[in-house]
Amino acid sequence: MENIVLCGFMGSGKSTIGKMLSNTLDMPLIDTDEYIEKKLNMSIPQIFAEKGENFFRQTELEVCRELSALSGYIISTGGGTLLKSENVSAVKQGGTVFFLNVSEEAVLYRLRNDTSRPLLQREDKKDAVHKLMTERLPLYKRAADFIIDAEQTPKKVCEQITELFCGGTNGR
Repeated sequence: MENIVLCGFMGSGKSTIGKMLSNTLDMPLIDTDEYIEKKLNMSIPQIFAEKGENFFRQTELEVCRELSALSGYIISTGGGTLLKSENVSAVKQGGTVFFLNVSEEAVLYRLRNDTSRPLLQREDKKDAVHKLMTERLPLYKRAADFIIDAEQTPKKVCEQITELFCGGTNGR
């Protein structure tokens, strides 16, 4: 059975939707950021601060390759995971990619009190989100098998993904 791979910008709901899908479809969930934190025994902000973004991105590639060998999982990717074509190729080998699409306004609202995201630790969060989304949106769209409007309720997003995944030829 294929994996369900969730991608999207930080704050798009990947973790929330991943948990709901895991419960609904009785499939185990792996969050790539949590997986990396456990693997390196460091938090994401700590990895960025001590090892740098390039080290983190290289670790992401290794993790994508590891996880692509699994079957029947929900894989929630970090916001930057599918920016590298090598990562996209790896996760697509065994999975269907769902892009959870949200607006800049939704991201800013959802992350207004969040201090855990290294790429948003800037004076002007609005400008940072705009620049990052402008860069990342085309890459998310290119990676996606399906684009989902993630500004709906999490329940509706989960229902849509379940219908698309289970309605196809994905082994369910």
